[in-house]
Amino acid sequence: MRRKSEYYPPFKDEGEVMASWGEARLINYLDGKLVLKGGSKEDRIAAREWISMFLNDAVVGDSSGRRD
Repeated sequence: MRRKSEYYPPFKDEGEVMASWGEARLINYLDGKLVLKGGSKEDRIAAREWISMFLNDAVVGDSSGRRD
């Protein structure tokens, strides 16, 4: 008898891009985490401004794992 894991490949949550500013990407994962990845300093500043206006209750982590 085969185990279930032999039939299904392991699932990897790569997230969904919600929005982008230049090279910066706001990624939403299935567990509810929001992460801001990539981009220049200006791109990240623009992203933080947008997040503060439209997702003001959200806790967004950055790509280094730090949460703001």
